[in-house]
Amino acid sequence: MTDFTGKYGLIVGVANKRSIAWAIAQATARRGARLAITYQGRFEEHVNELSEGLSPPPLVLPCDVGSDADIDAVFARVGQEFGGLDFVVHGAAFAPRDELLAPFVNTTREGFRMTLDISAYSLIALARGAAPLMETRGGGSLLTLTYLGSERVFPNYKVMGVAKAALEATVRYLAADVGPRNIRVNAISAGPIKTLAAAGISGFSNILHVYPERAPLRRNVEASEVGEAAAFLLSDAGKAITGEVLMVDAGFHVTGM
Repeated sequence: MTDFTGKYGLIVGVANKRSIAWAIAQATARRGARLAITYQGRFEEHVNELSEGLSPPPLVLPCDVGSDADIDAVFARVGQEFGGLDFVVHGAAFAPRDELLAPFVNTTREGFRMTLDISAYSLIALARGAAPLMETRGGGSLLTLTYLGSERVFPNYKVMGVAKAALEATVRYLAADVGPRNIRVNAISAGPIKTLAAAGISGFSNILHVYPERAPLRRNVEASEVGEAAAFLLSDAGKAITGEVLMVDAGFHVTGM
């Protein structure tokens, strides 16, 4: 049920080997998926090097998710190469560093706009581009990545928490909108992992210390574990699941004190 042989996927948001999107790329490629992987500007060298380790070799393309022209170009190329798509992974998120350092009440209008655009609206833009390619394959699955900061206050998460809340609402509305086309939309809310994005959050290491003390499994999660959960949601094993936020956080979200 989690065999991806003959399946085509697009992975957006790989920055380096620690990216959760990269763990998902590995999990799906290992099961036989043919992938297209996008990179944003400065990460070209990292993504090209990583991609050399995948088999079959992925299609590697530039994409700034803040640009409709870039997104259109990616789907045009994917359509030419693959003829259709079975799944898309949205792993793009960004907030200007100053917005995470300043008091939340001082969030700027431009910083708010940029964070919501890249971290939440881009999922809508990707869904719009992917839908016609998924329909040629009889349907498909979209998956995005979120965090518990969408529901609870975490130190220095600030406007990114607001963006993740918007992202989760976007998952639900997209699921309802594209469901009649046999396209599913879900999210994984992963526990804290040392990614490039996490490095931009002041005091992130403190969060890593709290989870092993409080989570029912008494540990943090690994990117590979999120990759395995993603493979389940993207595969036929999850074909009746849509509009969901799957918690992959060692159970931390169920705790009170």
